[in-house]
Amino acid sequence: MSGVTVFGSFAAAAIGLGLYGLITNPRPLRKIIAFNLVGSGVFLLFGIVGRRGTAAGVGNDPVPQALVITGIVVAFSATALAIALLLRLFQTGGPLTLGSRAPPGPRSDPSGD
Repeated sequence: MSGVTVFGSFAAAAIGLGLYGLITNPRPLRKIIAFNLVGSGVFLLFGIVGRRGTAAGVGNDPVPQALVITGIVVAFSATALAIALLLRLFQTGGPLTLGSRAPPGPRSDPSGD
């Protein structure tokens, strides 16, 4: 098995596990982690695609490498922002699970009093 096949399999597994986590987990922090897992798989896939060959004198293409490094930095800052927003939301509203609570606000009395 070549290195490209191994890394391609890991990229596909990371993307698949991340998508599974996005679909099945109702907790926002786990969704953020799953989204990062999808991003890591995509970055690994870009790294594989950017590789040209293994012959002497044939280097890697610098453009995909630069895009992957830029994407990692952007993903890190977006994750930090998402966690900061999630922490602030937790501080103001308590524990969160998506879709399990009624929105805050005045409740109507069903008896009409």
